[in-house]
Amino acid sequence: MPLQPTIGLEVHAELSTKSKMFCSCANEFGAPPDSHTCPVCLGLPGSLPVPNRQAVESVIRTGLALGCHVAERCRFARKNYFYPDLAKNFQISQYDEPLTHDGHIDLEGEGQPVRIRIRRAHLEEDTGKNIHLSDGHTLVEYNRCGVPLMEVVTEPDFRTAEHVREYLYTLRSILQYLGVSSADMEKGQMRCEPTINWIDPDTGERTPKVEIKNLNSIKSVYEAVKYELARQKRAAAMGEEELVQETRRWDEAKLVTATMRLKETADDYMYFPEPDLAPLAPEPEWIEEIRASLPELPRARAQRLVVDYGLPAYDAGVLTETRDLADYFEAVAAAVPDAKLASNWVMGDVRAWLNQEGGDISTLPLAPTALSELVSLVAAGTINNTTAKDVFAKMIAEGKGAQEIVEAEGLAQISDTGELERLVERAIADNPKIVEDYRGGKRKAIGALVGAVMKATRGQANAGLVNKLLKKKLG
Repeated sequence: MPLQPTIGLEVHAELSTKSKMFCSCANEFGAPPDSHTCPVCLGLPGSLPVPNRQAVESVIRTGLALGCHVAERCRFARKNYFYPDLAKNFQISQYDEPLTHDGHIDLEGEGQPVRIRIRRAHLEEDTGKNIHLSDGHTLVEYNRCGVPLMEVVTEPDFRTAEHVREYLYTLRSILQYLGVSSADMEKGQMRCEPTINWIDPDTGERTPKVEIKNLNSIKSVYEAVKYELARQKRAAAMGEEELVQETRRWDEAKLVTATMRLKETADDYMYFPEPDLAPLAPEPEWIEEIRASLPELPRARAQRLVVDYGLPAYDAGVLTETRDLADYFEAVAAAVPDAKLASNWVMGDVRAWLNQEGGDISTLPLAPTALSELVSLVAAGTINNTTAKDVFAKMIAEGKGAQEIVEAEGLAQISDTGELERLVERAIADNPKIVEDYRGGKRKAIGALVGAVMKATRGQANAGLVNKLLKKKLG
């Protein structure tokens, strides 16, 4: 039997709390360097950490959403290693007693269901940030040091880079729905470290594990996993290079992984219980209160949109990528007669504008009621889709309502049969070659005649009615 890939993931997500994990310093991205530090997050002698209750709640919320068990009792540990981004030379984390454990995420897996087991979702503090200068010097920025960090660790259940990518999109969406993290990889709010090796299912023999660092986007994770799977398989099969247990980095420019250092083991970190923090014992009543407050999660919401609005599964999946986008769609759909038409507008023109502007739905200067007014005009046949796109752009630029723009500029669709018949007859008379082609069997030629009528009416003719009249006239 051929070798089988095994891939496990560690995902770190910065939690959206107001203050840091063990002190009252602000948890704020983009502040001036080293402006949010204190004796506690810098680990100065005599300082004592105090756990952030909101951070603990965020991890419990996430664990419950992932089907994890919440520990009756857990504790923090010190993870010791010497590196410039840790001023105190140890990181407060959790080791053998995580806050939540044994959950799962279900993926579609290219048409086949795939269950990824979650080993643990636990709490720790983030490190600072090293900034390497071109002259060889390194600056250390400590604002991030002590920021609440949740680590979600999977079992090695992934078999393909595609599964890894789908998992990361799914997990990011869940974290955003729960409101526990913005999970923006470009801002370092979500970081992923895949561990990859191959196994012989018959003998149980494994190649050495390789962990990949320096991944700043889901696309980079996908490309790095694909590359590393191929590199290890080639090395195992052909002996081109020796495989060792190591940590490698992803070179974004060359699209290859390269050796960083030999892989540390848990023993290298010298874990021991954190003496300054008492064990955590979440009250059962508190856990049930958190469970009752969980929102409808992306997968369940997508399934409901299919049932409630009759949408295709693809539409429902796109619309539920973020909680805010799904909320926006449902607000529009509730006020229009055609939910699929509302879906087309939100998935099409709205998302195109957001991609162009680089924002999220909160930056769109159109309330759901404004878009529903436009969609209703299209559904009623007052304006056609081409005119509606122009009206959409004017609504954003001028801040006016759809009805106001249509009335002020006389953009209402022409559906008067008598007027359209005259225009159709003129188009037939002016384009004898196209008429000849159509009657000769080239049925697509009718599109040119429809276009001639649309041009004559500045796009305001009812295209469906024009098409019908042309077919009738051309017999």
